[in-house]
Amino acid sequence: MFVHTVFFWLKHPESQADHDALRAGLGSLKEITDISAAYVGTPAETRRPVIDHSYDFSITFVFADKAAHDTYQEHPIHLKFVDTCAHLWTRVQVYDAVG
Repeated sequence: MFVHTVFFWLKHPESQADHDALRAGLGSLKEITDISAAYVGTPAETRRPVIDHSYDFSITFVFADKAAHDTYQEHPIHLKFVDTCAHLWTRVQVYDAVG
């Protein structure tokens, strides 16, 4: 199993239009069949010192293996997402894990 988790910080977090555009873009990624499980979300209302809730959106995608992840990275839908939505964020942080 290969787990791909990405956090996004919006350039204009006060903009509902930017929230909607990024959510739609992230949702489009779920169409990629190499993804075994897909979760798109926003920070939970949990407040403890160890929790970073400074981001605006996150995705967690589960793949069968690294090869499926690598295929996803080059998939036309993913490339279109980056091309279409990159102007919306100021920061992206990726965490990949294997199990």
